[in-house]
Amino acid sequence: MIILPAVDLLGGKAVRLKQGRYDQVTVYSDDPVAQAISFREAGAEWIHVVDLDAAKSGIPTNHEIIREIVKETGLKVDTGGGIRNMDTLSRWIEDYGVTRCVLGTSAIRDRDFTEKALDRYGEAIAIGIDAHNGEVAVDGWTEGSGVAAVDFALTMKSLGARTVIFTDISRDGMLSGPAYESTSEMVEKTGIDIIASGGIGSDEDVMYIKGSGCAGVIVGKAIYEGKVDLRKCLQNV
Repeated sequence: MIILPAVDLLGGKAVRLKQGRYDQVTVYSDDPVAQAISFREAGAEWIHVVDLDAAKSGIPTNHEIIREIVKETGLKVDTGGGIRNMDTLSRWIEDYGVTRCVLGTSAIRDRDFTEKALDRYGEAIAIGIDAHNGEVAVDGWTEGSGVAAVDFALTMKSLGARTVIFTDISRDGMLSGPAYESTSEMVEKTGIDIIASGGIGSDEDVMYIKGSGCAGVIVGKAIYEGKVDLRKCLQNV
């Protein structure tokens, strides 16, 4: 299982949202690049970076910071937020050197773009499924789509998706434990790589979610608040 420490960008700073709410923001670093470097020094090989401004507006906002993270860390960067057309996608992958791009709102609302992205870039595309009460949320988690999370994952699989980043919004930023049952269901019913996100609050939670069969886990707030020892967990998984 891969551990992906998270850097969420809002206004050029590394932050975390509580349950995806933009009015519940905690700033953890004014220097996201330095934060990313610290994750590399702890032994991380991957990092998950989200442009929260772009996730809400659809307009890439913190792209230069993400570009700098790729350049300065040498890490495999998994990034999402506001990637809604082929021009933006190709810039991330071909010009900025991002390893994998996450399509969230666009995967729900623009099937043509999603199909083209999966056809052209294959494994460099992940589908972000952010769910609340089993329903996929869009526009930076501000709206519901009316689509069941597992059903949507299966649809994306039929289009060629090989990786899904699955977030239980109700647990995100709460440190209350991961969504083990829904993650296990996603793993079992889709048969593709599922990266779990949301709720990790301890080293034990990291090992617990591994039992769901997920291919990876994203850890954010728990690292920043010292509840997860990233170096130790990387050595144990």
